[in-house]
Amino acid sequence: MKRIIVTLLAVAMLLSACAALAEGTFRVGMECDYPPFNWTQVDADENTVPIDGGMGYAGGYDVEIAKRIAEALDKELVVVKIEWDGLIPALNSDMIDAVIAGMSPTAERKITVDFTDAYYNSDLVVVVRKDSPYAEAKTLSDFAGAKITAQLNTFHYTVIDQIPGVQKMPAMETFPAMITALTSGAIDGYISERPGAVSACAANANLAFVTPGFEASEEDTSIAVALKQGQPELIEQINGILAGIDTDARNALMDNAVLMAAKLDESDDDNFVRKHIREDSETLKATGASADDAWRNAAFRGFGDAPGTYGSGIKSLSFGCKKVGISS
Repeated sequence: MKRIIVTLLAVAMLLSACAALAEGTFRVGMECDYPPFNWTQVDADENTVPIDGGMGYAGGYDVEIAKRIAEALDKELVVVKIEWDGLIPALNSDMIDAVIAGMSPTAERKITVDFTDAYYNSDLVVVVRKDSPYAEAKTLSDFAGAKITAQLNTFHYTVIDQIPGVQKMPAMETFPAMITALTSGAIDGYISERPGAVSACAANANLAFVTPGFEASEEDTSIAVALKQGQPELIEQINGILAGIDTDARNALMDNAVLMAAKLDESDDDNFVRKHIREDSETLKATGASADDAWRNAAFRGFGDAPGTYGSGIKSLSFGCKKVGISS
């Protein structure tokens, strides 16, 4: 009898875990704010997927992987935009079916979620200002005294401890926030995976990155799909799908994602945050603010200094400031 009860419980858990997939959709959570892995843009193109709730369109390497998985599962892909810290809670509360968001399958995360095989492998770098002495760094010791940070709740932040004499700054929530801090001089560098650094440097001519030789396990530098625990059949299915995407195909997808992210940043019309800065400025002007004040205030809202902002980095600030002829 005990064995029967255990079996029934196991079946019930499996049925519950697969309920969302049975509905015909594959809901994938990602930040949509970490190019070239994932980003948000205002206009659709042949590579993007609408973000759930009408929040723009998602593109990037993670989106390409998600599209291939959803197609092989014969499901409709739905991208759900969620802040980094909310991804695993959303997964475990059945808001989404998977996390495909440049997430590494660390031992700590494996306590609460399961992971598939890796769909990308990378290495760790430090993004710095091109005109700083740290742009010539070759080893970890060359960063002694530097103010270094990384994204909140990632293993990137833990490897800072490998740098002797470093000034470990508070972790930051997003990569755009770190780029802003770096370009403003608040920090000397931040930890990133190579693709993210390539994308950041392509979009910001005053940035560069160096590879000083961090020690990291393969599980820390690999990226995998996170799934709610108790779905071995789904893991096996997705592993089979990922196995069909060979190294050359993965590299081609990543190269294209880096290229698309750089092109996206070159065009004002293709930037989701900049579109809202334009709209925000019009709203402010309608209240009687001068054109200059409207653009300036809207730019700083996009920059992320005001409550309830769109929150996305130095590029948005620069865009607004250029409109009123002030330096960013």
